[in-house]
Amino acid sequence: MDELGAWAAALAARRPDAARLRRVGTSRAGEPLWLLSVGRGSRQTLVVGGPHANEPVGGATVRRLAERLVVDARLTEGADTTWNLLLCLDPDGLRQNEGWLTGPYTLDRYVRRFYRPSFLEQPEWLPDGPDSVALPETRALLALQDELRPFLQCSLHGVDVGGGFVELTHELPGLARRLARASVRLGIPRELGSYDALYWPGLGPAVYRIPPPRRAGLTAAITEAAVDSTWTHPRRHGTVTAVVEAPMWAVDAVADATPPADRDGVLSAVSATLRHDTRLLHRLLARLRPKLPDTPDTARLLAPVDDYLLVCPRLADAWDPATDDGSERGLPPLTTAHLVALRIAGRRLALRTAGLLHQVVTVAGHDPADVLPELDRLLDRWCAEYRDGCAARWVPVARQAEFQSRLILAAFDLAGRHVSAPFRTGKPGRGPEATVPVHRD
Repeated sequence: MDELGAWAAALAARRPDAARLRRVGTSRAGEPLWLLSVGRGSRQTLVVGGPHANEPVGGATVRRLAERLVVDARLTEGADTTWNLLLCLDPDGLRQNEGWLTGPYTLDRYVRRFYRPSFLEQPEWLPDGPDSVALPETRALLALQDELRPFLQCSLHGVDVGGGFVELTHELPGLARRLARASVRLGIPRELGSYDALYWPGLGPAVYRIPPPRRAGLTAAITEAAVDSTWTHPRRHGTVTAVVEAPMWAVDAVADATPPADRDGVLSAVSATLRHDTRLLHRLLARLRPKLPDTPDTARLLAPVDDYLLVCPRLADAWDPATDDGSERGLPPLTTAHLVALRIAGRRLALRTAGLLHQVVTVAGHDPADVLPELDRLLDRWCAEYRDGCAARWVPVARQAEFQSRLILAAFDLAGRHVSAPFRTGKPGRGPEATVPVHRD
């Protein structure tokens, strides 16, 4: 966080003609929310870095994008556009991940230092609607959306293990082709059966349509992103939102669109493994919880553990062909890529839970229930299954950031070309549609 803020301040000081930095809010822990604006055009874009605490690639992407914007006037003055880059939406959460951010980048190190707050403390979600928002980070983002009324919003996310993909509130014809080109050039597989978008319509390979929000219980909200969010809130301003996902560890099999050889067998195994892991983690938590100190750190780490253990049985049932009743919420047609993504997602939930329990003990300073040896064995074995069973490979940070940057610029270009209604600008009245030059591969 300190490095990112210092870089932005230095850029604004070096190029005051092109860039301005202002504080647009304050986190729960008192961290500033910084907005870097580049250009002075009437059309507004909004790029949101760091919405999820364990997905730091957005900060690197913001840096890469801003350094280009200050030297390429075609994307600012030439496009009558101001780019607004929110450095990090959840700075408190990012602070909790700084233990692994300096490397070495191994799965073992990542999961033992991983942190992601509970669902209700993640600032992009509006489970009770925009009028009942409790988090100051969320209020700041909503206010910024209503102030700027951007024609394009990009939310920058990072898949820990898997491939790259994009989720859209509006169709942008041509984006799937641009994504495919970036995938080939950068060696990042497209995630053709994303777990996040399992029940969402496809708009092309690795491009998914974010459905309108609906009323849902907590488990559905966590697993299906079914509730209102800051992705969909600015639709009233004509905003197109693109959620851009880049993987930290890539798995080539997520791009395998062939029909599966044994769909039901794989689903049964994935569901059985998730149930087994959940029972094991429940037992460890039951041994540990009564002996833990009653501290804010303990509560912070156990809140997401409770979320994961709440949703795991529901997901195991949803994926199990033996419990598929053929209802509307039943599984869609599945490719090999879908099955790989579900296998990764099931293991991800168990790994995150075990990693958080490991941190609970290490933060407490002692192991009151003698669970660390078992947790270490589990984490070692499950990480090895990712590396060996899924052939997960580290994607250099520069490639992650370049992948996101290319897709942001592609969405920027295509939004002006293909959205039929004129966009509202950050000022009263309507702004023009535009086609602007972007980087070509």
